[in-house]
Amino acid sequence: MFRGSSFHTIDPKGRIIVPTRFREVIKESGTDSIMITRMDSCLFAYAHDRWAELEQKILHLPEKSEEMRRFQRFFIGGAQDCKCDAQGRVLIPPFLKQYSELEKEIVLVGVLDRFEIWSRENWDRENGLQQKDMGNEQVRREIAQLGI
Repeated sequence: MFRGSSFHTIDPKGRIIVPTRFREVIKESGTDSIMITRMDSCLFAYAHDRWAELEQKILHLPEKSEEMRRFQRFFIGGAQDCKCDAQGRVLIPPFLKQYSELEKEIVLVGVLDRFEIWSRENWDRENGLQQKDMGNEQVRREIAQLGI
């Protein structure tokens, strides 16, 4: 499982350093590469075993509405297999870098079955939204149901 946050930079060639604890999870899936796709103004990175499970769920949806077909094009169509090099770096494809506005400072955030790659600016904005959400009674109830 991916947990915790790490603050890094993206180099001029578009490479990011994947934290050691995340690389260990990736290696447990039997490969040294990850599937990266786009969502929510950031990038979602999955180990291959989890990615295969997601593809099967999407493939076997009982009904494929126009909105779900559009989602598939965006989420699956934007996915790239990205290999970790010997230094633990991953090259972010230019179109994914552009989508997520990765320029210099980045944040890698473990979210259990995936980790997310955020520009520092978008991450700070997302955290501001979370603070607002904590004032919403419905959100507080949903979190309380987790026992937190």
